[in-house]
Amino acid sequence: MGLPALEFSDCCLDSPHFRETLKSHEAELDKTNKFIKELIKDGKSLISALRNLSLAKRKFADSLNEFKFQCIGDAETDDEMCIARSLQEFATVLRNLEDERIRMIENASEVLITPLEKFRKEQIGAAKEAKKKYDKETEKYCGILEKHLNLSSKKKESQLQEADIQVDLVRQHFYEVSLEYVFKVQEVQERKMFEFVEPLLAFLQGLFTFYHHGYELAKDFSDFKTELTISIQNTRNRFEGTRSEVESLMKKMKENPLEHKTISPYTMEGYLYVQEKRHFGTSWVKHYCTYQRDSKQITMVPFDQKSGGKGGEDESVTLKSCTRRKTDSIEKRFCFDVEAVDRAGVITMQALSEEDRRLWMEAMDGREPVYNSNKDSQSEGTAQLDSIGFSIIRKCIHAVETRGINEQGLYRIVGVNSRVQKLLSVLMDPKTASETETDICAEWEIKTITSALKTYLRMLPGPLMMYQFQRSFIKAAKLENQESRVSEIHSLVHRLPEKNRQMLQLLMNHLANVANNHKQNLMTVANLGVVFGPTLLRPQEETVAAIMDIKFQNIVIEILIEHHEKIFNTVPDTPLTNAQLHLSRKKSSDSKPPSCSERPLTLFHAMQSAEKQEQRNSIINSSLESVVSSNANSILNSSSSLQPNMNSSDPDLDVLKPTRPNSLPEEAVREDSSTPFRKAKALYACKAEHDSELSFTAGAVFDNVHPSQEPGWLEGTLNGKTGLIPENYVEFL
Repeated sequence: MGLPALEFSDCCLDSPHFRETLKSHEAELDKTNKFIKELIKDGKSLISALRNLSLAKRKFADSLNEFKFQCIGDAETDDEMCIARSLQEFATVLRNLEDERIRMIENASEVLITPLEKFRKEQIGAAKEAKKKYDKETEKYCGILEKHLNLSSKKKESQLQEADIQVDLVRQHFYEVSLEYVFKVQEVQERKMFEFVEPLLAFLQGLFTFYHHGYELAKDFSDFKTELTISIQNTRNRFEGTRSEVESLMKKMKENPLEHKTISPYTMEGYLYVQEKRHFGTSWVKHYCTYQRDSKQITMVPFDQKSGGKGGEDESVTLKSCTRRKTDSIEKRFCFDVEAVDRAGVITMQALSEEDRRLWMEAMDGREPVYNSNKDSQSEGTAQLDSIGFSIIRKCIHAVETRGINEQGLYRIVGVNSRVQKLLSVLMDPKTASETETDICAEWEIKTITSALKTYLRMLPGPLMMYQFQRSFIKAAKLENQESRVSEIHSLVHRLPEKNRQMLQLLMNHLANVANNHKQNLMTVANLGVVFGPTLLRPQEETVAAIMDIKFQNIVIEILIEHHEKIFNTVPDTPLTNAQLHLSRKKSSDSKPPSCSERPLTLFHAMQSAEKQEQRNSIINSSLESVVSSNANSILNSSSSLQPNMNSSDPDLDVLKPTRPNSLPEEAVREDSSTPFRKAKALYACKAEHDSELSFTAGAVFDNVHPSQEPGWLEGTLNGKTGLIPENYVEFL
């Protein structure tokens, strides 16, 4: 539908796919630049040629009608759709003005031409300069890299080390320039949504002011003008939040580029130089190579980064063995030999560095030692959805509603961090937290209390609306009409654990009360969505695509506030069947990260090991309930009592951690026993915690897979060994 998002992590790989995506963004910027240039020319003709006013206005209207916005992402918000169709609305207005033969234009140059020229010069012009710098650094980096790789290994070690340092500096500079260019392209694409349309809206408003005969037309246009103004403001607000998030992610990528790689379907990928024999000798050709350990397939794509084009046909071979080349056996550095099953002879490859060669050797099971560089960073949160947590939130809400419900910028204006932390330490102290009737003292400012409430919600081990439902809520917000969105979100809310749903209901009731006083506090439903969307519905992975979905997170919160009475006080209209519940649970697990230590490096908000086990028990109990019960309402009620709350600190839940249910009910066993044996593929890696379980890596293929007698687990065979497999870790082939 729209332009694909440019991920910062792809800047490091600099793959052909990344280059193609970048080209599509550059083409869109060139298209916008040409259109703005033409639009400015038409506007000047409109101002200077009163005699040809009719023709100029018609051409201007036609230009607007032909242009179509391209948004980043696979769906558009209502505000973006409103902005996208605004140009067609403007064209209609201009045609009607032409019919009325209104000829008065004043201040058009100031409100129309100047902002467009400023946007074209400052934004699109800056993007062009960044592209020149990026192309220059690409050529420089590739040239230096080729020279570096052609250095003889017989040179002095000090010279080689100095050359390595120089290449590392150039590579880092190229990577930083690449990140900055991608950031600038993303920024201009987002800015044009409001900085380009807003001058046009101002120009039309000026026409309405000075055209006496256009009074009736301006009155008819006023409704859409109001809607568009709100959409532009909402889009601007979302842009500001998105831009800061993207900029923060870019800074993290600059500081630790290797720790923020995206999950790849390949075991290893990157550029290698492949030795090829020619009539005049041998040459080294640059290829973008991928390797899949499970199938042992190596794919080599000849590609030149400087020209941005392929240098030949792709080639795929099946790996037989991989051996490191000794330095004294070849003049090139960082080399290793690959033998293929379906190709005669030895393929000699040159990596980009010693570390790069080590990674390729490790992926291909070569002779290099294996280093497990995966890190499982975990974040500890002291906040829980227990009695203390509910007490803290209720105290904060009570203080806000009794003392500060009419304060302007409520929840948007933040308190002093030191004061917020001090208030939280007081509220979370078990001695004071147990005093349920004690209100927050009047000495604490309202902005400190509201900041403490938001901070406490962010301190929970996971977001209040849970990671596994995050994608489902986003998909619900992208549905075509409002009724479908409300219905789907209504169903999703009732699938949350009981304590999460109770806390969410408490919060939404309060935010609805805040929104009802928006004339005094200026906090509309849309503003509250901007504030609470990233807090209650944050994603597991911090990527550019996830940041672009923040606007849909905000829409979910807006729906919860506007329809809180229906969503929390009634059951969903259409009960879900067991099969639908199982399917939705499977879909929601797609966004769940692997809990084993083999998972790739990424920006996961990981849980502690005890919480991971509680989550597994949660999935097991949910699966058991979906088999036993056929009534959706009873499922919702019973799951809240059987399913352990991941945010709870109740010590009684510890007894569930080391065990799994012994068996399914007899009815469920008979139902599953008819399922045929099938093949399945592992989505994530997993390490066995019991003798009856299987350990496996991502991409492993299982035979004879069928339901086991333990809910949430399948039984299958891998490398001749039969054991249990978590059902949400595999997909059937």
